Amino acid sequence: MANYICVTCGNQYKATEEPPAHCLICEDERQYVNPEGQSWTTHDELERKHYNVLASLEPGLMEIGTEPKFGIGQRALLVQTSEGNVLWDCVSLIDGATIEAIRDMGGISALAMSHPHMFGSLVEWSHAFGEAPIYLHIDYKRWVQRPDPVIEFWEGESHDLDEGVTLHRCGGHFKGSTVLLWPDGAAGRGVLLSSDTIHVSKDRRHVSFMYSYPNYIPLDATTLDRIVKRVMPLKFDRIYSAFYHLDIEADGKGAVQRSVERYKQAIGVQS
Repeated sequence: MANYICVTCGNQYKATEEPPAHCLICEDERQYVNPEGQSWTTHDELERKHYNVLASLEPGLMEIGTEPKFGIGQRALLVQTSEGNVLWDCVSLIDGATIEAIRDMGGISALAMSHPHMFGSLVEWSHAFGEAPIYLHIDYKRWVQRPDPVIEFWEGESHDLDEGVTLHRCGGHFKGSTVLLWPDGAAGRGVLLSSDTIHVSKDRRHVSFMYSYPNYIPLDATTLDRIVKRVMPLKFDRIYSAFYHLDIEADGKGAVQRSVERYKQAIGVQS
């Protein structure tokens, strides 16, 4: 029995004798199946060929990524607070060196995920840190491929964690697409961990909003307005995305507002 991991999206599945016939996440129109066919690996195989790299983004925030690139190449973000550390999004690999490094920083007291493309080996990570709870919006129940008692589903539009951060459901990319607000980040000006709900553009001055990024399916104006309505009242100045170097250091709200207007013009909708 093995918890097989999809090579394309990086999601870890429940233990089976043989690799699953299909990957639900990749077969969804927001993702894609490997053109060479569905392929799988295991955590042991992944650990033999890959390793994790940890780096500080600012005081109290670490990025964790896997080298060489695996899956879609996302990074996880570790928010360090006086009340405990929260892992935001996840990668597929968790090895001894990573566990030791994070334990030296106080471990992980909770995990929270933005959407299924960032689930990685979330249960594996939880178990490595004393079965820390994983917070997922209830809309993601059908997308969980490795069910476990550590997963706690929350409902509604926002959920406060004991560590002093708040999860906000915005919808858009997925019905349950979630962002994390870290009010103490950016020297108290506030940080938004946006993942793919609000995707930082490569110019680092704008953001974008898509139903599917790899398949280039945009969102409609009504859904876009709902996202903006959820995030604009929040206090934040800096935005960190799910990918390396795609961050907005200051005036994050201004970037969102400018980008909404540009996006609507592009799809032929009046602001």
